[in-house]
Parts: sequence; C-alpha cells; structure tokens
Amino acid sequence: MSEMTTVLVVDDEPIVRDVVVRYLQRDGFDTLEAADGESARRLIEEGSPQLVVLDVMLPGTDGLALCRWIRSRGELPVIMLTARGEEADRIVGLELGADDYVPKPFSPRELLARLRAVLRRTAPSGEPPLVVGNVSVDLQAREVRVSGGAVELTAFEFDLLVALARRPGRVVPREVLLEEAGRGDVTVSDRTVDVHVSHLRRKLGDDPRAPRLIKTVRGAGYVLAREPAS
Repeated sequence: MSEMTTVLVVDDEPIVRDVVVRYLQRDGFDTLEAADGESARRLIEEGSPQLVVLDVMLPGTDGLALCRWIRSRGELPVIMLTARGEEADRIVGLELGADDYVPKPFSPRELLARLRAVLRRTAPSGEPPLVVGNVSVDLQAREVRVSGGAVELTAFEFDLLVALARRPGRVVPREVLLEEAGRGDVTVSDRTVDVHVSHLRRKLGDDPRAPRLIKTVRGAGYVLAREPAS
C-alpha cells in the first residue's frame, strides 16, 4: 500500500470520533467520519475506505444492519465497537461478518493494534512492494532491495522500515514505530529505537556524510526521505 489507508469512523458520539480520528491521523491514516448509518453508507459508496470502525448503537440504520449491508457488497474489513457486556451484539456482529470487535470504553492504542492486525490479515496477496526512492520493500516476501541489490534485515528492522516506508516524507514518532513493529506492548527506551534505526541505516547504506536516507527529527521521530541520498 503505497498510498495511505483510509479508515471510516462511524459513531454518533463526537468525542469518540474525535479521539479515534486523531489517533488514526497521528498514525498515518486518512480518515472519514460519520455520525449515523445513512451517512456512513454514502461515504462507503463515494469515499472507498479500506476499513470501517463501526459502533453498534447508531441513530437510524444501526451498526448491525450496516455491517450486514457492507458484507452484502464485498469484503470491506469492519471492526465493531460495542458497549461493554453486550455479548449478544458482539456475537451477532461476528456472525454477520465483522472482522473484530472492541468493547467500550476502549484504549485507542488497543484499537489501533487491532486495526493494523485486521489490515494485515485482509491485505490482498498481490499487494505491490512499497517503493520510496531507491528502496523497495516487498511485503509478501519480506525482502528489501536498495538500488536493485538485496539487503538482509532482522524482523524488527524490516518492520521499522515498513512503518517508515508507508509514510514517505512524514515524521513517524518512536512510539508508532514500536507499535507497528509489534513492540508497543513492552517497555523500551527511546535509545533502543535509536540503536535499531542506526543498524537499519548502516544496512541500507545510509551515508552520514550525505543527505540522510532516514532523517532524525529531534524530539519527534524519524522520516524516510522520498528521494535517495546523493
């Protein structure tokens, strides 16, 4: 996915939409918002989101009915938001084809982790490589090439590079790098991230005497340059 993934957030509570949208945008996603089922249906038809975060309780067309309609159209991934303890809604939602559910109140970080997991599970098998400048990242084969030459990376280094390559030219905070590399649930220091990025730079041939391929933005994170270093 060389373009940013668009997520539609459907919830009639403005504060919930605002929190989810801010976390998604910080994490590099494009977003659409809807407060009711009919607006969501129109955005799905017109906006082509790649995933829907869908509250069960909506005015008018409720979330379960909307999930049924989405499934009748295809395989658009759906994560249901349900009130804590509403087991029946969760069971029905999953039976209708929802890909996951998150009970309210929820942690935005947990929602993001589940969202990324659903996107990985539902990614098309023929997903093209991420290409940024002279760096090519084959997501299916987990192979990296720089100017055509193969580069051997550890699993952690590969996942860090993917997180950067999905957002070329954009600053990616350290916590986002850790979350996408599957380390968001453990305590690590900023220094740990810096060390792994240093290894990644060396393996990619990132010459410190030239404009950096992976640039450090002090106090913010890292950014993968859109053009190769020269």
